[in-house]
Amino acid sequence: MGNSSSSSSSSGIGFVGLLTIVFIVLKLIGQIDWSWWWVLSPVWISAVLAITVIVFMFWLEKRMKNKQRTKRNDKFNNRFNR
Repeated sequence: MGNSSSSSSSSGIGFVGLLTIVFIVLKLIGQIDWSWWWVLSPVWISAVLAITVIVFMFWLEKRMKNKQRTKRNDKFNNRFNR
């Protein structure tokens, strides 16, 4: 009988992958005269954006931890410096 699992997983190629394949095909059949850097640009642009977001999230987390530490130190100093 049929396997009716309710888990949803995306196994599609995605927009970036599809766009890259379209650009490669257009380059190979001679419809576009772009350099390979631009043909593969969906891949490297999305990678640069992902790395930028990850770096920003780490920076934001570090900044939030420093603010909490500073706030905690201020409370501690205010208790004993009266």
